[in-house]
Amino acid sequence: MSEAVRSELAPPGLAGVAVAETSIGDVRGEEGFYHYRGYDATRLAGTCSFEQVWHLLLRGSLPDAEELRHFRAEAVEARLLPDGVAEILERTARLPGYSPLEALRTAVSVSAAALRLRPTLDLRDEQVRADALRMAALTPVLLTRLHRAHQGRPAIDPDPDLGYAAAYLQMLSGERPDPRQARALEKYLILVMDHGFNASTFTARVITSTGSDMGSALTGAIGALAGPLHGGAPSRALDTLDAIGTPERAEAYLRDEILAGRRLMGFGHRIYKTDDPRSVLLHQVAREIGGEQADFAEHVEATALRVLNELKPGRRLYTNVEFYSGVVMNTVGLDRDMFTPTFACSRTVGWTAAIVEQAANNRLIRPTAVYVGPEAPRPLPDGYAYM
Repeated sequence: MSEAVRSELAPPGLAGVAVAETSIGDVRGEEGFYHYRGYDATRLAGTCSFEQVWHLLLRGSLPDAEELRHFRAEAVEARLLPDGVAEILERTARLPGYSPLEALRTAVSVSAAALRLRPTLDLRDEQVRADALRMAALTPVLLTRLHRAHQGRPAIDPDPDLGYAAAYLQMLSGERPDPRQARALEKYLILVMDHGFNASTFTARVITSTGSDMGSALTGAIGALAGPLHGGAPSRALDTLDAIGTPERAEAYLRDEILAGRRLMGFGHRIYKTDDPRSVLLHQVAREIGGEQADFAEHVEATALRVLNELKPGRRLYTNVEFYSGVVMNTVGLDRDMFTPTFACSRTVGWTAAIVEQAANNRLIRPTAVYVGPEAPRPLPDGYAYM
């Protein structure tokens, strides 16, 4: 490839390339800061309910008391399962090789078809926002029904008196959750609603740019999230804690892993070059709900950062959101295979906000590629013909 042609290429992975304008939020990795519509996301998580921040992302403003009352009523109504979907969820949950995230992707697609969601290109902004609310409210219902069906337990309808996070735990267990645990999960869910132009959000916007429907864009976003390079692995961070076992084994285990060149799950982030603000707040949340695992995680974190600083000086590796999110979700009673799907439920709020924004000021996303194959046109081999 010539240097002239090479100069036309964007950096691998589009690193540092701005591809659109957004008013939803931004990530400032060097500062260890991210926000939703200008508000510090960690402050929102510590101060607001899930529905307040959901309203902010979807409707553009923090709601007053009356707006919030109406929004909560709309969200509760939007949890209703579409006709015919319950039976499909039951069958999906019994498929060989069942995976909660893959099953959720299927359930979102099926639900969108059952609701007959139309292409965003054909809709007014108000209807696109209505579809966004419907799908974001419905996603945790789909996931919890799949989970219980896979375990051979009957479905639990969401309690209309419970907010998003508490209803999620109630639909999983069949019981009203401890308010402290529900609030701990709520803080986590708010923290991961949106996070800049990540791969799944970009995927949702690309699909929306074709004029496609809300369900197609969300299905694609979940597909992108399923990739291990994007979705994160809070359960793998817990696996590390399990492998270490006791505080006395932490330093030797971590030192061996680092010297062997293996990645420490829960440490380092492509964007943040300082403390991940999500991890800082989740550390606090883990401490609030307590337990031996939270204490052990603190010890492992301190040991890992000390050993990393010794063996990899200047690398600026810090604890990321995966580390304490796993501890929080495990403590409130979620199964490990539900960690990433739970993340997906919350991130649906961010995806739908991005879809609404893309649809409102749309242009087909159609980049070009630099061809690097054999020089064209190529002659066919002598005598080559139809066979």
